[in-house]
Amino acid sequence: MSRTPKFYQDQVCLNVLANSVDNAMDCYDAAKGHIVLGVLSKNYASDQSAINDMKRYQEATGNALSVGLGAGDPNQSDMVIRLAEALQPQHVNQVFTGVGGSRAVLKQEETFINGLVSPTGKVGYVNIATGPLSSKGEAVEVPIEAAIALLKDMGGSSIKYFPMNGLAHLEEYKAVAKACAENDFALEPTGGIDLENFEAILQIAVDAGVKKIIPHIYSSVIDSETGNTRPKDVATLFELTKKVLGK
Repeated sequence: MSRTPKFYQDQVCLNVLANSVDNAMDCYDAAKGHIVLGVLSKNYASDQSAINDMKRYQEATGNALSVGLGAGDPNQSDMVIRLAEALQPQHVNQVFTGVGGSRAVLKQEETFINGLVSPTGKVGYVNIATGPLSSKGEAVEVPIEAAIALLKDMGGSSIKYFPMNGLAHLEEYKAVAKACAENDFALEPTGGIDLENFEAILQIAVDAGVKKIIPHIYSSVIDSETGNTRPKDVATLFELTKKVLGK
């Protein structure tokens, strides 16, 4: 099984939550495989139950598994590291301080590992205090270029910019996209992305020249009654992706 996400036109890979293996397969098909399916570690009472279940997702989708924290919960960081070691998935979500530990147990460079940073209200700066202890204290605001360099040092693949709150941090997001492009680093915008603002958010990253983009689209495409991500919405997101890339 491949350990690398499948990017459309080598640039964009969608990320949505999967409520079941069947739901994951339907979403995978809707995006023609250009997707990683998020399964949250926070939803499991033990490592073994998570591993057993996540292996089913891997087998069904050719390893298009994204091991998640659960709303960016820093207390899940260590569990995600343990799951990453056991599963060797295509994609791992981590708080900033959990990136190095994740890369160390993966023992390969193919798996995408993001590092969570947050908006600060200041263009060009991000908060990197997203770990289990650091998130309880004051924000640690650093230039986005410094955050990228630190993540590269730790073996990270991308900036997870959360919470975006849709387009609420537009100018900050543009600066993050610009820095990712200039420093050959991937970008994962997440938080409040929906079918209405997805195109604009993706377009900004593409226009900036970001080489690899993994937008996370979660609650807005989930059916509130079933808990499933709607495959038809995933298909819409994929069509919008093709429109933005012009291919």
